[in-house]
Amino acid sequence: HNWLMCWLYIGTFGSFIGYSAGFPLLIKSQFPEVNALSYAWLGPLVGALIRPVGGWLSDKLGGARVTFWTFIVMGLGVAAVLQFLPADGRPGNFNAFLISFLVLFAAAGVGNGSTFRMIPIIFLTERQRAAGSGAAAQEQAQRDANKEAAAVLGFSSAVGAYGGFFIPKGYGTSIALTGGPEAALYVFIAFYVTCVAITWWYYS
Repeated sequence: HNWLMCWLYIGTFGSFIGYSAGFPLLIKSQFPEVNALSYAWLGPLVGALIRPVGGWLSDKLGGARVTFWTFIVMGLGVAAVLQFLPADGRPGNFNAFLISFLVLFAAAGVGNGSTFRMIPIIFLTERQRAAGSGAAAQEQAQRDANKEAAAVLGFSSAVGAYGGFFIPKGYGTSIALTGGPEAALYVFIAFYVTCVAITWWYYS
C-alpha cells in the first residue's frame, strides 16, 4: 500500500507541482505571442484553493471513489490540452488550452486531498482486519495504523514531489526530440490510465 499510494500521489501531488513548474514553459513554447507570466499563476492558485474540496468530498463519498474519478478527469484534461495545441499549421486555441489546463489543475488539487485522505483509512482498515475483536486489540490496531499512516504520508509526499521534475523534464525532452510536447502529454495520459486501474483494482 505504501508503494501503491506513492504511485497515486505522484499522479495527484506530483502532477500539481509538475504542471505548476512546467506551465510557463509550455505557454512560452506553444503560444509565444502570449505573455506566459500573466497566466502561469492561475493554475497553481486553482489547484491550491480546491484541495480542501477533495478532502471534503472524500469524507462524503470515499477517498478511493473521488481519486478514481479525479484520474479520469485528468486524463481527459490532458486529451483536451492536446486538441488545442498548435499543430499541422493550425495556430492553436490559447483560451481553450488555458481552460483545459485549469481543469487539470483543479482535478490535481481535488486528487491531492482525496489521496491524502485515503492513506489513514487504508492502514486503519488493514490493522483492524488483522486484529482480534477485543477492545485492547482494536486500540492497538488504531495506534499501529496511526504510526504507519504517518510514515507513509511523509514518504509518499517526498516521492510525489518528483513530479516537479518529471513533468517539466518530459516537456523539454519531448520538444527536443519531436519538436513539440505532444509525446510527453501522451505519456501522461498513459500514466493516468495506470492510476485509474490501480485505484479501481485495489481501493474503489
